Amino acid sequence: MIHTIALSLLEGLTQNKTLTLLRQTNDAQLIFEQPDVALADFAPSFQQEVIHLLRTKGAKALQKAQAEWEFCQEHGIRPISITASDYPQRLKDCPDAPAVLFYRGSAEWNVPHVLSVVGTRRISPYGKDLCRMFCQELARLFPDTLVVSGLAYGVDVHVHKACLEQQLPTIGVLAHGLDQIYPAAHRNTACEMLKNGGLLTEHPRGVRPFAGNFVRRNRIVAGMADATIVIESADHGGALITARLAGEYNRTVCAFPGRTTDKFSEGCLHLIRQRRAELVTSATDVLELLNWIEPAQLDAPVQLELFAPQLTPDQQLMARVLQDNDGCTLSQLMLHTGFDLPKINTLVFELEMLNCISLSSGNCYRWKPQ
Repeated sequence: MIHTIALSLLEGLTQNKTLTLLRQTNDAQLIFEQPDVALADFAPSFQQEVIHLLRTKGAKALQKAQAEWEFCQEHGIRPISITASDYPQRLKDCPDAPAVLFYRGSAEWNVPHVLSVVGTRRISPYGKDLCRMFCQELARLFPDTLVVSGLAYGVDVHVHKACLEQQLPTIGVLAHGLDQIYPAAHRNTACEMLKNGGLLTEHPRGVRPFAGNFVRRNRIVAGMADATIVIESADHGGALITARLAGEYNRTVCAFPGRTTDKFSEGCLHLIRQRRAELVTSATDVLELLNWIEPAQLDAPVQLELFAPQLTPDQQLMARVLQDNDGCTLSQLMLHTGFDLPKINTLVFELEMLNCISLSSGNCYRWKPQ
């Protein structure tokens, strides 16, 4: 492993060339100790370039790698090479995957269900509700799902916190080394994530959170998951970069719609309008898109068939939302169904007349057992 870290730290060797060497030779130690043998199948110009770097800068790279290895051992950090079986398999399939990752935590990423959730740093109350409700529903339907985000301000940290509340494993992908936490305000959340999730980065210690690192970090967030979900986003920013990368990796991209007048719904609406993202209003929508769950598997629609009188499709949607969330306010009903307030008021009136719902404390409507 020390030789793999050294190769990734070898000054003058690009990320793409490091990946090429590791993927084709699968033996970093051989590259350092017998470069003529390890590089025999490469073009002569490439061989000469790598051998020159090894001779002039290889010893320094090995020295740095040894210090990094000792730091990892001391602080419970696990370095993972792209050639290792426990490297994130979904990320390994991406052409620009990091050669080495550094991980501290308790979660496994090669699990059946992995989602990335991203969005604006300037999250609105609507976005906070979406994060909380999405994770609540996800925990109920697929509690083994791993949720990946970036531990940044806004949507990222609210998703991580919502996962912790629901006991969903969650990983934060960092744009710096594991010898620090940025932003510092999220240190407590990061510490909690180590117990059910963790922190992941491609950077060794000492690397600071430079702007370009955040852009590169987005490819890991997108590449680790089966789908990327955009909660809120302006018409530019990191969330849209992550969505674009996910699309390039042939992963599903989903976006929650918002009001056309909201600045931080512009990016989501743009993705949907350009058909670069699927419109979703709930975790169930995402799971159905991924074929993790079929409509026939949901309990609520089966129960609705027993209701008398028979409900309309819009009324059935309202009923399912109320059952899934153990009651909702009018604003929450708008959020989950996508209906505007006049339509919500009409449906509430109709269901009250059918004696299907009741109003409890806190202006919360609840489904009445039939």
